[in-house]
Amino acid sequence: MSRYVARRLLQMIPVFIGSTFLIFFMVYALGDPVAALFGDKAPDPATAARIRQELYLDQPLWKQYLHYMGQVFAGDFGTAFNGQPVTELMGTAFPVTLRLTIVAIAFEIVIGIALGVLSGLRRGRPVDTTVLLLTLVVVSVPTFVSGYVLQYLIGVRWRLASPSVSPEATFEELLLPGVVLALTSLAYVTRLTRTSLAENARADYLRTAVAKGLPRHRIVLRHLLRNSLIPVVTFIGADIGALMGGAIVTERIFNIRGVGFQLYQGILRQNSPTVVGFVTILVIVFLLANLLVDLLYAVLDPRIRYG
Repeated sequence: MSRYVARRLLQMIPVFIGSTFLIFFMVYALGDPVAALFGDKAPDPATAARIRQELYLDQPLWKQYLHYMGQVFAGDFGTAFNGQPVTELMGTAFPVTLRLTIVAIAFEIVIGIALGVLSGLRRGRPVDTTVLLLTLVVVSVPTFVSGYVLQYLIGVRWRLASPSVSPEATFEELLLPGVVLALTSLAYVTRLTRTSLAENARADYLRTAVAKGLPRHRIVLRHLLRNSLIPVVTFIGADIGALMGGAIVTERIFNIRGVGFQLYQGILRQNSPTVVGFVTILVIVFLLANLLVDLLYAVLDPRIRYG
């Protein structure tokens, strides 16, 4: 197992370099950070040249990238245009979004898998049809629509939760935003669990377990569900990074100052150091989440072994 982990970590290096270079190229080569720094006012040519030299922007793009990566490995992600180090923005934004993601993933796992099992074990019955229709509706409704509707109903009209989140962003305050963030992924987890259960229900090993006279709950939990969760775990693992990076809409609706908020502000103001720094961390999150998923395969399916 340790050799496999070491090999996977080595394989992540070219993926990380390629991803971060592509991000760096799109942000710095396709835009002008100096012009964005001054906004609508045109900078003095001498001042602009001095700033370009200080920011290493007068060098070829590949040299700029190497300089930036050297700073990253030293723990320096640069300075935002407001003079605040990007690492300070990360220190306040990432814990908030991490808590929001944990809430969303918890809803996906608990509710999504439970509904998927319920629907999969009762295929063709009214319960199955109802779950499929509900998940289809959830997938069809955009996040900004479901977010505002739930915010108004639960937060404003019924007063069951706060319609906005305080700067502390406790887990209790993030329950409603977590539901909004998880809705679409929850629907996919439900449908994926149902489909996987339906496929494995016809497998030979399951018929053998039934023929042995094993209790139904043991057949479902130990054999059917365990093998059916492999594609679900794959989806949830990839969804961790997607939720952290794609929480822009949810964080805007509930006034959450997390990663999505900082990325939105960075893109809106063309704050290149902030955008590149935050996306670089999200790339690392994606890679580590995929590694964790691969390791969980061996836990779910004993036939999978890594050498």
